[in-house]
Amino acid sequence: MADKKYVIVVDKHLPAGLRVNTAAVLATSIGKATDGVLGHDVEDASGRIHRGITQLPIAILASDAKGIAALRDKAEAEDDLLVVGFTSTAQKAKRYDEYEQHLAMLETDELEYVGLSIFGEADSVKRLTGNLPLLR
Repeated sequence: MADKKYVIVVDKHLPAGLRVNTAAVLATSIGKATDGVLGHDVEDASGRIHRGITQLPIAILASDAKGIAALRDKAEAEDDLLVVGFTSTAQKAKRYDEYEQHLAMLETDELEYVGLSIFGEADSVKRLTGNLPLLR
């Protein structure tokens, strides 16, 4: 995994709670979709088992909706990257089926991206996101 990198880019204009929610949703999606990101369960000295957590650092970066959409297009053009986008449509939906129905009615260029996660070859991820600041 040393040659892999994992970043999440969040719309810096969202309120704090929605920024955290966006990062959590995207982290969950990458963790589910990618073998090797999550470590194995570990045992403490008392014998209690602790579920595996990410084996990679996850940089949480900042951009705006337009920047995230542009980054998504560039990242999806790369063959060695896994890209997961999170839109305002998803964020506003109360249930997954509601999200699915609303998304089906929108063209790609109508979507407002509030977050994006990128996992893959470190050089590719750095080239795309190296100029973005950390989310503060």
